Amino acid sequence: MSTKPQWLAWLALTSVMVAFFVYSLLGRSSSASRTFLPGVTTHGHYQIELKCQECHTPGMGVLHDACTRCHGQELKDATDTHPRSKFTDPGKADMVAKLDGRSCVTCHQEHVPDRTLAMGLSLPGDYCWHCHQDVGEQRPSHAGLAYDSCAASGCHNYHDNRALFEDFLVNHFGEPDVLDDPRVPARGGASTRNRDDAELQPLAAADQDSPLADPTDRSILDEWSADAHAAAGVNCSGCHVSDAGVWSDRLSHDACQRCHDREVGGFLAGRHGMRLAVDLPAMSPGMARLPMKHDALHRDLDCTACHQDHRFDVRFAAVDACLACHNDAHSLAYKESEHFALWEQELNDPDAAGAGVSCATCHMPRLKGPSGEVFVQHNQNDNLRPNDKMVRSACDNCHGLQFTLDALADRPLIDANFKGLPSTRVESIDMAKAWADERERLREERARRRAQSKQGAADTQRSGG
Repeated sequence: MSTKPQWLAWLALTSVMVAFFVYSLLGRSSSASRTFLPGVTTHGHYQIELKCQECHTPGMGVLHDACTRCHGQELKDATDTHPRSKFTDPGKADMVAKLDGRSCVTCHQEHVPDRTLAMGLSLPGDYCWHCHQDVGEQRPSHAGLAYDSCAASGCHNYHDNRALFEDFLVNHFGEPDVLDDPRVPARGGASTRNRDDAELQPLAAADQDSPLADPTDRSILDEWSADAHAAAGVNCSGCHVSDAGVWSDRLSHDACQRCHDREVGGFLAGRHGMRLAVDLPAMSPGMARLPMKHDALHRDLDCTACHQDHRFDVRFAAVDACLACHNDAHSLAYKESEHFALWEQELNDPDAAGAGVSCATCHMPRLKGPSGEVFVQHNQNDNLRPNDKMVRSACDNCHGLQFTLDALADRPLIDANFKGLPSTRVESIDMAKAWADERERLREERARRRAQSKQGAADTQRSGG
């Protein structure tokens, strides 16, 4: 019996398998590529899990700067409490033996879902204890605390403690739950860059420079002419014509970035835009691991997903755009919350500007830039985890620190979109205040003793002794 047909069948099957293997590895976003992943990816990286070269060398080692390319500026802004330099000091070799903080993957290893905790932590939750186990001897308030309680909400974070430093806690001791005149800073204009530096004048519908002699959809012109772009003198060609002079009907974030560099930069750094940042097709709600509305699953998340074409209504982007996709408990509870009632009041009352609380108020907060200008942070997950990163960027515009930490530590209250009052109390502020008071008492005691000693010496000298 001839074996030639068997060899041909084997060759054909092998060719198919090789083709599948190559396609899986080289395909831009093929689900088949996931077959070769060594394990499930964390919530922070699953969107770009098929772009292996972003984190790995060709030999599948980890690029030394893979983490800092995305997270380095964030750590710098946070004044990282455990920077790499803390572990490269030769005098700290004993610390490295306990926890090698020189490398991000010591704590954040990918593709190990069986031992991955919140925030992508792949170490056991007692990692603080190994270096700080004697803290109870220095701080009586910490004696007897559980070995894995350090990173509890409102206590300590490994990297970002801007809202938890002792001085900050003490300075905000005793604040009321709701501050006087609670409102967010007035939003400045979006960062803009006029490409030709010409003096632009406001435009009307008749000034449009679309190549269409008779636009078929009059509503497009009506929306554009009533929008901030026309008021700022930005014509159709300002967005639809590339630097090379080519007209395009469909725009990408690149067109927006020509003028709004800071906003697009933030967008690309967040969950909504991180796929675009590494040249993958846009994120869609159907890819999300959070509950999303069924009719939104196939939308592409680009700038116009929130800022509608030709009518860039920031009020729509602040709430309605979010709720058009998000279907989790926190989002669904928003319209029953006091925050939403305040938002409706702001929309209907010019005197209430800044007092409303939209989705964007907390998740895309207004921050001060290096020159004091107020801008909107478009990286919508910049302050999500750990959630006490929201304290300084959002919550403390309206609420006292104790109320804020209590609320952020209350998971059911978060799910209810803060409808109600916190059911728990974070003790950090009380501990910090007691410690500060004790230090002040000791300083006063030392000063009193020095004064007594000085007075005693003076009395002795006067008496001739």
